[in-house]
Amino acid sequence: MSEPTFPPLMTGQPASGGEDPFDRAQALAALGCDGGTVVYNVQVDRLRASIVFAPEVPLEQAMTMLPLCAVGFQNALGALAPPEVAVHLDWAGGIRVNGAQCGRFRVAASERDPNKVPDWLVVGLDLPLLQTAQDPGQTPDVTALFDEGCADLDPVGLLESWTRHSLVWINRWEEDGNAPLHAEWMGLVWGVGEPIALFDRQGSFLGVDENFGMLLRESDGTHLIPLSRILEGH
Repeated sequence: MSEPTFPPLMTGQPASGGEDPFDRAQALAALGCDGGTVVYNVQVDRLRASIVFAPEVPLEQAMTMLPLCAVGFQNALGALAPPEVAVHLDWAGGIRVNGAQCGRFRVAASERDPNKVPDWLVVGLDLPLLQTAQDPGQTPDVTALFDEGCADLDPVGLLESWTRHSLVWINRWEEDGNAPLHAEWMGLVWGVGEPIALFDRQGSFLGVDENFGMLLRESDGTHLIPLSRILEGH
């Protein structure tokens, strides 16, 4: 398997063996690695990669890097996959291919206070390439990329394309703010207008605010769930 080539301002860092790039990226970020470091682990049945960011805005605004990377991934996969393959995104980071769950994005940061600027923020991609369940028919709502018409897709090429598309969106976000990203993401997000259960709450998913926080209509009114609620780690 060839080594990936990353765009300018991004530097690759392979994870060893079965090491989780998401954990490794957080460790490197805590040690002060540069923003744009991409830690990756491409296996036969799984693609995992994480990008380290060095935010210059408070956490709640920096959380925009999650939907940004998700849109970058959708753009990358949309360009490489057959045209009949539909890719959508869950608000909390899930990826859907042809309607079924197919991996997810994760996010961690050095800071949990939404009003403080974090030292670092890490967005991780975890994408199954092959089904590992003995009987995939038992989990029809869960799939893997190669089972959805993408068996000929090169995972290293997908990793490269994801980082390139994400960098394009980073540049656009820096120049034009959230509006173009918001418009693109709203066309891809799954379940708007439908019932949803999240964080022990139930309601109708109305959309998002300017920082991609979920607007949830419940019986007692509409409530905002900040995107930072999905942060992992300490």
